[in-house]
Amino acid sequence: MSLPVALDAMGGDHGAPPNVEGAVQAARAGVPVILVGDRVKLHAELGRHAGSASLPIEVVEATDVIGMDEHASDVRSRTQASINVASRLVKEGRASAVVSMGHSGATMASALLTLGRIKGVERPAILTHLPAKGGFTTLLDAGANADVKASYYAQWARLASVYLKVVEDRENPTVGLLSIGEEDHKGSALVLEAHGLLRALHGRGVNFHGNVEGRDIFRNTTDIVVTDGFTGNVVLKLAEGEAKVLFGWVKEALQSSLKSKLGGLLVRGALRGLAERMDPSTYGASLLIGVRGLAFIGHGSADARAVKNALLRAARAHEANLIPRLEAAFTEQTSG
Repeated sequence: MSLPVALDAMGGDHGAPPNVEGAVQAARAGVPVILVGDRVKLHAELGRHAGSASLPIEVVEATDVIGMDEHASDVRSRTQASINVASRLVKEGRASAVVSMGHSGATMASALLTLGRIKGVERPAILTHLPAKGGFTTLLDAGANADVKASYYAQWARLASVYLKVVEDRENPTVGLLSIGEEDHKGSALVLEAHGLLRALHGRGVNFHGNVEGRDIFRNTTDIVVTDGFTGNVVLKLAEGEAKVLFGWVKEALQSSLKSKLGGLLVRGALRGLAERMDPSTYGASLLIGVRGLAFIGHGSADARAVKNALLRAARAHEANLIPRLEAAFTEQTSG
């Protein structure tokens, strides 16, 4: 049986229930899971799912949990916190990946402290997928680094290119640099410097398209869009918020009269499919790319479906040998 995925089962806004339910769904789909947290609570929660005793689910005790309102820096001193115990399982080779719907800052800090960075990577980034025309656009950094250097953009472009190639079967993915205009001379001093570095990498592990604008993210102009973590996080939250509001407007419009209610019945199936595509839980969690191990960070508000999808994504990344492939790409680059 393949190596299990370690889940910080106490993390998130709703604690154990959605984590355990998602783990049960993932285990039924063939992904073994280690639930990390309060043993008594987790066993009680598992008991609510019929047939869970025969599934490939193990429970590992963690006596502490870092709450959503606590500091990420607490990771250093609280060695028994569930996120630290889960990260150590990856470090020790007992788990293929760590997944947490808990404190994103604590997850990043724990992964970085426990697993370290891939050689040649200055700062790991949060890689996320945004629904776009014809599929999705991969955006990074989605919030790990508010202050950046131009060299980070070049490293992130290389990391994301390898990721899409080995996990998503995208051959030679295109990279766009987020700016305020498509022209090469548009953007801040930092973006202009990053543009030069990315242009120099074109054909050497990066297929650089040039600058892209905000609207290009949803047009899928490029497979990958790189930006700083401050901007990336704003883009991500704006996209999720706008999708919710737009959907609310559509629902209101369809309930405004008898005629529109009848029309609503006719398009209900199509709208459900659209809602599915726009739902963040479809992708489950974002990858912290650049650390020497697989670490996935989800939404605090995650439901069981998001947890399940995160666990499936983590297992896929492990099966694709993502970390060795990323390390190899950086070794080739430095020696080449």
